[in-house]
Amino acid sequence: MTDMPVEQLSESDARAELDRLTAELARHDTLYHGQDAPEITDADYDALKRRALEIEDAFPDLTSASSPSQVVGGPVSSQFAEVRHGVPMLSLDNAFSQDEVADFEARIRRFLKLPADEHVAFVAEPKIDGLSASLRYEKGVFVQGATRGDGRKGEDVTANLRTISDIPAKLSGSGWPDVIEIRGEVYAPNAEFDAFNAAAEAEGGRTYANPRNFAAGSLRQKDPAITATRPLRFFAYAWGETSEPFAETQAGALEALERWGFKVNPRSKRVEDAAGLIALYDGLQTDRAGLGYDIDGVVYKVDRLDWQQRLGFVARTPRWAIAHKFPAQQAQTVLEGIDIQVGRTGSLTPVARLHPVTVGGVVVRNATLHNEDEIARRDVRIGDTVILQRAGDVIPQILGVVADKRPADAAPYVFPTHCPVCGSEAERPEGEVRRRCTGGLVCDAQLVERLKHFVGRRAFDIEGLGEKQLVAFHERGWLKEPADIFRLARDEDRLAQLRAEDGYGETSVRNLVAGIDARRTIALDRLIFALGIRDIGEQTSILLARRFGSWTAFRAACEAASQGIPTAAWTQLAEGHGVSARTLAVMAEAQLSSADPWPEAPLDQKLSLAFPGVASPARRALAVLAPDWPAIIELARIAREDGPSMTLGEIAGISGVGPVAARALAQFFHEPHNRAVVDALIEQLETIEDAERPKTDTAVAGKTVVFTGALERFTRDEAKARAESLGAKVSGSVSKKTDYLVAGPGAGSKLAEAQKHGVAVLTEDEWLALIGG
Repeated sequence: MTDMPVEQLSESDARAELDRLTAELARHDTLYHGQDAPEITDADYDALKRRALEIEDAFPDLTSASSPSQVVGGPVSSQFAEVRHGVPMLSLDNAFSQDEVADFEARIRRFLKLPADEHVAFVAEPKIDGLSASLRYEKGVFVQGATRGDGRKGEDVTANLRTISDIPAKLSGSGWPDVIEIRGEVYAPNAEFDAFNAAAEAEGGRTYANPRNFAAGSLRQKDPAITATRPLRFFAYAWGETSEPFAETQAGALEALERWGFKVNPRSKRVEDAAGLIALYDGLQTDRAGLGYDIDGVVYKVDRLDWQQRLGFVARTPRWAIAHKFPAQQAQTVLEGIDIQVGRTGSLTPVARLHPVTVGGVVVRNATLHNEDEIARRDVRIGDTVILQRAGDVIPQILGVVADKRPADAAPYVFPTHCPVCGSEAERPEGEVRRRCTGGLVCDAQLVERLKHFVGRRAFDIEGLGEKQLVAFHERGWLKEPADIFRLARDEDRLAQLRAEDGYGETSVRNLVAGIDARRTIALDRLIFALGIRDIGEQTSILLARRFGSWTAFRAACEAASQGIPTAAWTQLAEGHGVSARTLAVMAEAQLSSADPWPEAPLDQKLSLAFPGVASPARRALAVLAPDWPAIIELARIAREDGPSMTLGEIAGISGVGPVAARALAQFFHEPHNRAVVDALIEQLETIEDAERPKTDTAVAGKTVVFTGALERFTRDEAKARAESLGAKVSGSVSKKTDYLVAGPGAGSKLAEAQKHGVAVLTEDEWLALIGG
């Protein structure tokens, strides 16, 4: 953005800058509204938009339908049906200072021609940092819900909105119009957002940068069942289409919304004149950290609805409302170091170690750097002076570097490729932003979580050894690997110490030993799952056990696969650029000389001669990667030498396993200390039971089955195990490919889906009769 005052711009320069700003703002709108992945702060976005609006004001002839003053929100996603709003959901102008708030009041007075002694009443409401939504009610019943989208049309997320407890399925009380669109904000409370992220991190799932992204991502889930598990709330604050008036003032409308069953923000308040607005703003700015949810400013609305009608709109914004944004709280300090923290699931997270600085009344010594891509994108180096901001006044983050203060010897930061805790390789899977330690069972940063997984119900299921005992034994130095659990049951000195302590005693210790000894015999699939290898879940463990049959065969295959892990170059070629297995095979067979045998031939012809049998579309893709002969030779070498071993390919080819899980197995057994930990465990076991091969001659072999409802004749796990042993595939969702739905009492949406697709629905007794008891 240029620093030249707008009034000094020529029309051609103004046009060029406005075109650039329009394109940049459109890109950020798509990232923010459509992908929930903003690249810049709200303050930076506001600065870009203010500059664009200043240019439009100075050069009104440059304004077009795509200009920033005419655009609201972002494009509508194609994954949801489109909903056209009865009344457009428009955006608000922003104010950033007390003077601008005073100007806002003055403009209203001038427009309405009010005498100087007449007060102007406003309703001031906290500006929730969430996702706007519109709820349509007909005769008091919620019939449709949509996101704001581009203001004119949004996305149909009715089913997802129904899962939010703050949104009533039917309006309470009386006095509501036959048709009314209620508008408000979907948001996530901070404490529940933090708890979700912590749980997701512990399970290796997706985490979110902030509550706003979390709320938007949760509301846009294709499966409403996922949305139902997310801690979403809703504040109502406005309305759109309505079949009849229901209030005379904004404050009266909020009271009506509350009577009808909606949550209205308790900090919303009717005040008078600019002085009242500023006083409420100052109070909310002081209290915002303790509200329990994120706000980024205060919205001011003229209270009288007849005045709102008279004031009307300018372009795409109302004259009668404005958003007073909170300033970003920033400071500059020196980055003294970058520490790598290893999470409970092995993720490596860079943390900036800062020279202490006060930001927003809090002393900040550390800030998140997110991941290695973020460090590279911002080119953050140790010794740099950095610009620091407390995002949402809670999480410190580095916005950028003050380039002219960079030390002469500051070198680009090199992200570690090995875990700083245990020294294992830190692998970054294709498509992921985080690098992860592959140490697993030998990494102290992950050990307690891994041991919890190891003794869990679907793994070794050791009775009497829960999280409390694991943590206590680990802190004493008794448990450093899974084999130590079994060693403990034979260590009379340590067992004697336990017997003498409060909370244990002879009976407790005897039961603990019995629980451990009972698991010296273990099924192969449980053992594989218990190892806690990333991307090897319960179902994948069962498939692997059935494929290899015995521990000996499984271990041999994994070790063979570990000797043939594809290089990063091959992985990028095969997965990043989508070169097919057939094309790679043809390239691997090519025998090419260092000298170009066809120097005069066009590139496409060279590729055709070098790799005969590769189809024309694939050649076009290769032409981008290999524009000359040396690059063609290198591609052939990568395909021939850097790809996966035959065994790794065989594991990846097992139905339901795939290349990601196969590579995770190979990577795990590639580490010598992982193999040592596994060997020590196997020595402590008595029997590893071979996998039972699924039957192929039963009534349900090859069929897909879904269980739903409150099963009474067997548990869900028993039903799944029995069905799979008979050759059936058990799924968690119903589709047209489902063969049977076994429905217990209380069956809900899955039963409806089954009836919709014509799936055979069985009672528990009918299912037992089908499988022979």
